[in-house]
Amino acid sequence: MDRVTRLASQRAVVIFTTSSCCMCHTVTQLFRELGVNATVVELDGDPRGTEMDKALARLLGRSTGVPAVFIGGRLVGSTDKVMSLHLSGNLVPLLRNAGALWV
Repeated sequence: MDRVTRLASQRAVVIFTTSSCCMCHTVTQLFRELGVNATVVELDGDPRGTEMDKALARLLGRSTGVPAVFIGGRLVGSTDKVMSLHLSGNLVPLLRNAGALWV
């Protein structure tokens, strides 16, 4: 959990993913299209990835911990929460406040 917290606080937007997760790809692509240079942590490429996935799953209250999106060091949630924020028009202001967008 400490490693997740540390990684999540290092950049304005951090996305925890796995390379085989289609929803991870979707969320990552959304941020790219918005012009956000998010840090993507692929858990299946990290020696402690399984441990981090379990910690993220506990935080999200789900069976899997990916995708998990942190903005401004704070857990926003998974795909459903990110898409809900985007569709309601609340994602861009959140990204601006975190310093991830300048426009």
